Amino acid sequence: MIRHPDRDDLVLFEMGDLDLVPPPPGVAEHLTALRTVREWMGDYLCRPLPELGRRGAVCPYTSTSLDKGRAFLAVQPGRPDDAAEVARSVGPYREWFMRLAPAGETLSTYTTLMILFPDARREDLPVIDAVQAALKAAYVAEGLMIGEFHEGPPDKPGLWNPDLRPLSSPVPMLVIRRMVATDFPFLRDDDDQVRAYLSWFGDEVPAHLRASVRAAAESLG
Repeated sequence: MIRHPDRDDLVLFEMGDLDLVPPPPGVAEHLTALRTVREWMGDYLCRPLPELGRRGAVCPYTSTSLDKGRAFLAVQPGRPDDAAEVARSVGPYREWFMRLAPAGETLSTYTTLMILFPDARREDLPVIDAVQAALKAAYVAEGLMIGEFHEGPPDKPGLWNPDLRPLSSPVPMLVIRRMVATDFPFLRDDDDQVRAYLSWFGDEVPAHLRASVRAAAESLG
């Protein structure tokens, strides 16, 4: 368990905390949700999915994140029924993440911070989507990604299979991680996000994306 250096009310749980007896403060009342997410990471994110349309695990980084102890869980109790309030509550986690995973450090690539909303109901899920959409540009500008996951699932198709909705999860959450060079397909439809991507990865574009990135850059003038 890691406490925020400046705020006693903010705590991150590590995977090993979920097996302690008795569980640490803050874990017991959300233990089922926390363990469910840990199982989902291992059983879904770390495994191949035939419908995905490509080889490899659903998330190529989760296995290493777990192995290196770089996956952190936070809990935001209560129903997320106000997008502006949820966005404000997420702000300190963004700043904390940047301390935990400074740009340029190898382990930062594998660091993940999952903010769980275990009390959310199905009718609250659009709030999770709205918060992600509202925050994404600011995160990308700082070299970060923020993703939304829930049982809806979010109406975002897979890159290789447009009929798949890969962001399904058993507990609603927002996930913060470092942006990587292969994230371009998630950014190419927004000029400002393309500019941010180029500022971070202009010299490190993967070969299979170079044509797309070049075309996007040329369209910006």
